[in-house]
Amino acid sequence: MRSELATKIAAVAPDLDPEEADRASHATYEALELLARDQLEVVRGVLSEAIKDVPGAPREIIKLLASDLAIQVSGPVLEHSPVLHDEDLLEIIANTQVDGAVNAVARRENLRENISDAIVATDNNGAIADLLGNDSAQIREETLDQLIDKAEGVTLWQKPLVARRELPDGAAARMAHYLADNLLAELEQRADMDEATLSEVRAVVSQRIDTGGGRAEPEAAGGQDFLNGDLPMDMVMRLYNARKLDARVVEKALMASDMGFVFAALLVRAGVGPEVGRRIFQEKHPKAMMGLAWKAGLSAEMAEQVQKRMGRLAPGEVIQATAQGEYPLSDHDLAWQVEFFSDMTAMQRKN
Repeated sequence: MRSELATKIAAVAPDLDPEEADRASHATYEALELLARDQLEVVRGVLSEAIKDVPGAPREIIKLLASDLAIQVSGPVLEHSPVLHDEDLLEIIANTQVDGAVNAVARRENLRENISDAIVATDNNGAIADLLGNDSAQIREETLDQLIDKAEGVTLWQKPLVARRELPDGAAARMAHYLADNLLAELEQRADMDEATLSEVRAVVSQRIDTGGGRAEPEAAGGQDFLNGDLPMDMVMRLYNARKLDARVVEKALMASDMGFVFAALLVRAGVGPEVGRRIFQEKHPKAMMGLAWKAGLSAEMAEQVQKRMGRLAPGEVIQATAQGEYPLSDHDLAWQVEFFSDMTAMQRKN
């Protein structure tokens, strides 16, 4: 049978070089090519399995198998062959019409960030799930953060995310808001969570129990319920004391519309009392909002988002960052805005 021939010939594949003058090598190479083009899928599949992890397999043969329209043929080499280069993988990801081809690439060991980015760009949920389940794959933190936010609506990603070896700061608590109970239990059992992160997750769990066990819904973008509701001050203070309440964590929460968390974080990082913060937002004062964001160590671009999403200001009222991404007001002016509201609140309290 030709499938048996494929196995036998593949055994000598590492020693082949189509450029060599040796007639026997040429003959064997040509036989491999014929088998790689065989009309029977089973023959091509046997060949693919036989040489999928052979470092010295002929490159052109591997590329031919990798582009095969049958996943039983292309899958093994796409997932395992060390002969394929990054540019080969990128081309396949961009152009393949074969179901399962991108999944096979996603399962390769030691994928680089550019390949992971290309897989995520396909919006292939199954392939992205395989990528997330591949702990050896390098994924940019920014990309992983985006997937964590989107995973609320893609349950297929949630289990591999919970099991992923390294998660960005703040990711565990964000996931705790939407994970099913069984996955939430797995998240709490992760051995790599420090006490501050574990406390944060447990606080979210406690909140879910207190509200009847349902997932805590984030506030709608631009909502101002945070001005009247209870703030997660304990959670924020734990993160702050553990030096985990950095600007990136605050920015991620703002983009996820977790306004209660963001407001508490602004207060803690800026050293401002809740009454002062509430007054700034209740009076819809754009310069004071920008001053509060500045004092909390956020970028000027994020100060814009604070005005838009938290302050609910009209576009014409928002004070924008400069073309260079800097604050348009001086540090003195920004500090004065917050001090003014602090003094006004103190005077009101005395009276």
